[in-house]
Amino acid sequence: MAARPSRPRKKFFTPAEANATLPLVRAIVHDIMTLARDFYERQERLARLRKEGGAPGDAYQEELQQIQAELERDQERMAEYVEELSRLGVELKQPLTGLVDFPGRLDGREVYLCWQYGEPEVAHWHELHAGFAGRQKLLADAHTD
Repeated sequence: MAARPSRPRKKFFTPAEANATLPLVRAIVHDIMTLARDFYERQERLARLRKEGGAPGDAYQEELQQIQAELERDQERMAEYVEELSRLGVELKQPLTGLVDFPGRLDGREVYLCWQYGEPEVAHWHELHAGFAGRQKLLADAHTD
């Protein structure tokens, strides 16, 4: 009987480790945010063209096909960016605002260390199911491991 391949252990970050990855994470998230804005603009344009357009021989047909092809390429690129973050152990939460979570531990329990594009460092955390609304400031005396 063949042995099952072991699943990689989940990475848990300390605030210092999360901050050490920020230069790379920041670059990836910047690319994600740019791509997400472009993607949503193309989706809106495609919806408008479909609303305005008519029969397949219509003047909009070529543009519709071009936008659809661009959207498909954008989806592939987004998946690559998300996979790149995932390989680092980071979870993308909101592509338009650049919100990401780093799995961590605080006082012996699993939490997310939370960072949003534009913030100088990882300085917040939240419970696993609390989301951005439950963000709290990391305290200097908090026990992270």
